[in-house]
Amino acid sequence: MIKVNNLSKSFPKKDGSQFFAVDGVSFEARDAEIVCLLGVNGAGKTTTMRILSTVFQPSSGSAEIMGWDIKKNAQQVRENLGFLSGDTGLYNRLSGREFITYFGRLYGISDSTIAQRIAEMAELLNMNDFLDKKIEFLSTGMKQKVSIVRSIIHDPPVMIFDEPTAGLDILTARNIVAFIRQCKQRGKCVLFSTHIMREAERLADRIVMIHKGKILTEGTLEMLREDSGQTDLDDIFVFYVNQFTDETEVLAHEF
Repeated sequence: MIKVNNLSKSFPKKDGSQFFAVDGVSFEARDAEIVCLLGVNGAGKTTTMRILSTVFQPSSGSAEIMGWDIKKNAQQVRENLGFLSGDTGLYNRLSGREFITYFGRLYGISDSTIAQRIAEMAELLNMNDFLDKKIEFLSTGMKQKVSIVRSIIHDPPVMIFDEPTAGLDILTARNIVAFIRQCKQRGKCVLFSTHIMREAERLADRIVMIHKGKILTEGTLEMLREDSGQTDLDDIFVFYVNQFTDETEVLAHEF
């Protein structure tokens, strides 16, 4: 599972002050559960996920993946984690199969196991028609599928997807949504980010709303509806953003 406690990440600004992309974030995601990190572009979703995947070091706070501390046990975290980012680098000269095999070997997986897992995922994600084509000739959706298989070839218990359907056509997006559901059915802990309200409604067991680096609220869709008095997730999100804005303005006046 994932445990995040008061996690922050700041970057220096030209004037010498600090910009907090992530500011005191805390939440959990459990086994066999899909948790959605929901927020507009620039809310801090990607930075949070990059910290959890050990790409970034946090400025403060802590987090654990399957009990492993992201700062003290980075190698163990990576072994137990599959991380799909929108800017995953692909090697254009390789075929999809060659690329995935290469990363499987980096994880120390036998070639027979790699071949078996590639076959399973290719069937699930409808990849057989292009798996042996060079990556440079693949469409955006095809490349995204190759990236998914690369990120989970070691069969990790925790999956993190950063806006996995962004820029994809409807059919490809549906395949990826179905794959995320299957991860849950297999008992994996899944954290995914999106700014698409419909996607969060369809997939998430719990929703964690983030805005300007801070957590607005979290809960099941039913809990959020009851608490906000709104029905549509769009309206629920705006309700909590407005609450956050009002509180920020009050604090600004106090200081």
